[in-house]
Amino acid sequence: MSAADISTLKGVFTTRVLGSVEFRGEHTITVELSALRELLEYCKNSLGYDFLLDISSLDHFGDHPRFEMVYELATVDDSKHLRVKAAVGEEQSVASVVDLWLAADWHEREVYDMMGITIDGHPNMKRILMWEGYPFFPLRKDFPLAGRPSDMPDVAFSGVAPLEGGPFVTSCGTDDVVKREPRAQDQH
Repeated sequence: MSAADISTLKGVFTTRVLGSVEFRGEHTITVELSALRELLEYCKNSLGYDFLLDISSLDHFGDHPRFEMVYELATVDDSKHLRVKAAVGEEQSVASVVDLWLAADWHEREVYDMMGITIDGHPNMKRILMWEGYPFFPLRKDFPLAGRPSDMPDVAFSGVAPLEGGPFVTSCGTDDVVKREPRAQDQH
């Protein structure tokens, strides 16, 4: 379990650990941003967290610091799980961990693309979901739900796809699984 790891991290990083929480067997540690990269490296190299499950970010719009980075770490044998959090101000950046876990590559790009949090040292820091040059960050709480106008031409239609008379048919009202599967029209 990672309760012992929390104690170890508090001993090594002392005042740079801002708090820890255990809820239903899940352990979360919050650290200063300046200690985040070093603590994550320690978790991998000294505590055996060799599996990065996820990196995400939160927008605490109206609070300072506004953002929070969240790293989900585990061991490959799933014997330990640890959540690491750090607050990030609007003008601050976060150090990349791609050199520690290759899986961080797309997660860090998504954090940048959706929230606008810059990741220092990332090998390919460009948008992953939105197009290059898009001036907004869609997961920020101040981004309107209806979106913002854009000069980008429509790249896909949003109307109903015309299926009638198409190359495939299905029988969705039947209990027979085989008949429900889409198939070519000439294969009744």
